[in-house]
Amino acid sequence: MSGIVPDSWRKAARECVDACLSGRCLLCGADAGATLCPACERELPRPGPSCPQCADPNPTGSLCGRCLRHPPAFARAMAPYSYAFPVDRLIQRCKYGHDPGIASYFGQLLIAALPIGRYDLIAPVPLHPGRLRERGFNQALEIARPLARYHHIPLAPDALKRNVATTPQADLPLPARAANVRNAFWTGADFKDQTVLLIDDVLTTGATLSECARVLLLHGASRVDVAVVARTPHK
Repeated sequence: MSGIVPDSWRKAARECVDACLSGRCLLCGADAGATLCPACERELPRPGPSCPQCADPNPTGSLCGRCLRHPPAFARAMAPYSYAFPVDRLIQRCKYGHDPGIASYFGQLLIAALPIGRYDLIAPVPLHPGRLRERGFNQALEIARPLARYHHIPLAPDALKRNVATTPQADLPLPARAANVRNAFWTGADFKDQTVLLIDDVLTTGATLSECARVLLLHGASRVDVAVVARTPHK
């Protein structure tokens, strides 16, 4: 990576430092001493009953039709929030506003919101090296760090590699997303008999997380579960 720091990164760093020093809520501007004030944090959108495998909301909380017909490679998905305002804005600011501090905050939210069981390791969904250079950090890894520390579970930042610079999933229609990430990930590691918790920011179709889980299972993992900050209801 070049030693020249892009202006956008400098601006984001200044904004992050200013926010930390001011201790003001990112949403309402109240004096909070944290990323969000307690009032705004209570307003974050929580999902209702959902499919126990893919976390897609449904009225009964039973296994959904999509998982019955075409189950994802992961066994269970956990998502404490819905991908709706203001969670969607925070995630966008984190990724496209170059603000890794928000990702760390998301990790703290997952600690408080999810009943994480015992896993052999935690693995973030990787970025392609080109995307990583452009963004400056992997938001999934920054979300995973506090979770791994708190639960004393080994963090494996390089468990998976992304070897194909795929089109961003958000730019594609939903039916095209599975094909877009097929064979986009690889690993040289042996996960024999290990239970793995995969971390990402958002689950929409589950195509990326399912492909990552498929690779881990092919390399010996006994089970792969998923934890994300937010779930987008499947249309």
